[in-house]
Amino acid sequence: MSSPIAPEPMSSALEMIGHTPMLEVKHIDTGVCRLFLKLENQNPGGSIKDRVARSMIEAAERDGRLQPGGTIIEATAGNTGLGLAQVALPKGYKLILIVPDKMAREKVLHLRAMGVDVRMTRSDVGKGHPEYYQDMAQTLAQSMPNCLYANQFENPANPEAHEKTTAPEIWEQMGHDIDAVVVGVGSGGTLTGLGRFFQKHSPKTEMVLADPKGSILYEYVTTGKMVEAGSWIVEGIGEDFIPDNADMSLVKKAYEISDSETVETARLLLQKEGILGGSSTGTLLAAALRYCREQTQPKRVVTLVCDTGAKYLTKMFNDLWRAAQGFDDQPKTGDLRDLIGKGYKEGGITAIGPDDTLLTAYNRMRSGDISQLPVVDHGKLIGILDESDILSAVEHGSGQATSRFAIPVSKAMTRDVRTLQSHEPLEALAPIFDKGEVAVVMEGEEFVGLITRVDLINHLRLTA
Repeated sequence: MSSPIAPEPMSSALEMIGHTPMLEVKHIDTGVCRLFLKLENQNPGGSIKDRVARSMIEAAERDGRLQPGGTIIEATAGNTGLGLAQVALPKGYKLILIVPDKMAREKVLHLRAMGVDVRMTRSDVGKGHPEYYQDMAQTLAQSMPNCLYANQFENPANPEAHEKTTAPEIWEQMGHDIDAVVVGVGSGGTLTGLGRFFQKHSPKTEMVLADPKGSILYEYVTTGKMVEAGSWIVEGIGEDFIPDNADMSLVKKAYEISDSETVETARLLLQKEGILGGSSTGTLLAAALRYCREQTQPKRVVTLVCDTGAKYLTKMFNDLWRAAQGFDDQPKTGDLRDLIGKGYKEGGITAIGPDDTLLTAYNRMRSGDISQLPVVDHGKLIGILDESDILSAVEHGSGQATSRFAIPVSKAMTRDVRTLQSHEPLEALAPIFDKGEVAVVMEGEEFVGLITRVDLINHLRLTA
């Protein structure tokens, strides 16, 4: 078997945008249908939004709205921002992004590492509020000279990118035979661009909407009514208004997908097909699977892996985050066990040994983004170590700083630990939290886990 010939070297990452591969789903039940995934996570910025960013910037350059040395401003849940950075920064433009605070930390770190000016705002307010991310971006753009507000929600270059590049690629890869395409709506560009193309070239192709539960779009498609928006964890799709770029008349069928189904489906895609897709991918795939399994006649269906799941490793691919969102189906007991999720025996608690050094403890706190560690010796809880214990030992210890960090945990930990039993009610936490302590939970003599104020807040949020 001869080796495939690799493509010629490219002179810019911009040349790598588009021409993404197509993969058929083979290890997940698709009913009588064949389901294909357009791998937009293979774009250089890791998402389908690279296409949109290039299209909007090049259109603004052509018509003179964007001049050399200018500034680009955009409101984004992250991927459009990353796409804009991929295109704008090599061209010498400054980029300012207004992003909602539910955006994955990986995206923010990625953007800031590229030198982008990232400004966070609230995700709990709607269009018309001065702190709503789109309103903030527009206001900022109006106050700056030589500035382009990219405005993906209204910019015609957004759907044009998909009509001219994404759709023709799908059409050729599928051999001009497609029965349905499943998309989400964030700005509306993908739906409208693909929908326009297939309306011209393949009238039989249905445009199917995948919408997060809490978004208004599913209800609008199915009933024609505008309802009040809820909340959802999915990034990049779902809306509390209908964007100008979203031609909802193109949608033939819609599915409402819960956050939990989104997360479980994205994880299923990784486990069964080896594809690491993001949160919107989980929503699209869940809807596509529902559509496929409902059919009685074989159909050829396409959906998108919109971005890479590498941007969500601390969220939907993190077991602790998943448990904190209530997605682990753990039965509720009405006591402290409801706040712990995976306990120490199940590997859900980061711990330290008495003979480990303070440097090891510090590194575990930093990597786990935690401020205290249970000290466990041969499975038995013997103390607890928090940031103040480390600081006290290092500040007041003798010798050089490096030698102080070599002090064993047993010399700095707190041995007198007040514990609670796992069957106790939530009210038992108040006296411990009032003293500024963390709650150490036991089941008999066996260590179960720790409960912090944040754990209690999260529990109250989920049960409110």
